Amino acid sequence: MDIKKLQTTVVDALEDVKAQDIVMFDTTGLTSLFDRICIASGTSNRQTKALAASVRDKVKEAGGDVIGVEGEDTGEWVLVDLGDMIVHIMQAPIRAYYRLEEIWGEKPVKLGAAKRKSSAEGKAASEAEAAPKKKSGHLAASKAAKSAEAVIEKKAAPARKPGTVKAAAAAGAAAKKAAKKVTPAVEAPEGKKVKVAASKTSVASAKAAKEAKAKSAAKAAEAPVKTVIKRIKKPAAE
Repeated sequence: MDIKKLQTTVVDALEDVKAQDIVMFDTTGLTSLFDRICIASGTSNRQTKALAASVRDKVKEAGGDVIGVEGEDTGEWVLVDLGDMIVHIMQAPIRAYYRLEEIWGEKPVKLGAAKRKSSAEGKAASEAEAAPKKKSGHLAASKAAKSAEAVIEKKAAPARKPGTVKAAAAAGAAAKKAAKKVTPAVEAPEGKKVKVAASKTSVASAKAAKEAKAKSAAKAAEAPVKTVIKRIKKPAAE
């Protein structure tokens, strides 16, 4: 398999399972055993195993050779040998400890820049084709025909006769005058006493009481005055 096709297949397989920090280096000047080395990180043992399985299956489907897979029992560091390329799938602490980038990282390889660019351009072209084309506004044929709308005519209010208008105005003026003449009820303010006129019954009873009192006073004046005679004790004889 062509080396460029192989590295594109490996990167796609790693990205399908959400690999982190994917890097690739050209090792042709450092060793004759392989031409490329790829390093990627997984967050758990299960993910590293899944990444290795994805790389193995994708390369086989593309017609490449898979020589062997090592480290699947623990999942901390899984190595996939593809002949011309070695793929190291590691957990973050193991990768930070061994620092393979410092050993093989003299010539980094750009990962699928041309492929991503072409796919992005194709996607943009398909979106542009799917978008509706704008029509020029000055062409009458490009303007959409407006649908006919029903027109509702408003009936004018019937004209009033001059006699009825004058009669209504006169009635309104008379009602306003009558409302002005009505004196409003006077309400006594709170906290003050209001004098209420005495009823006829109470006045008559008070007058009868006065007359009876006057009669009793006159009878008392006409009665004879009683005289009181005091007896004088004589002194005892000597």
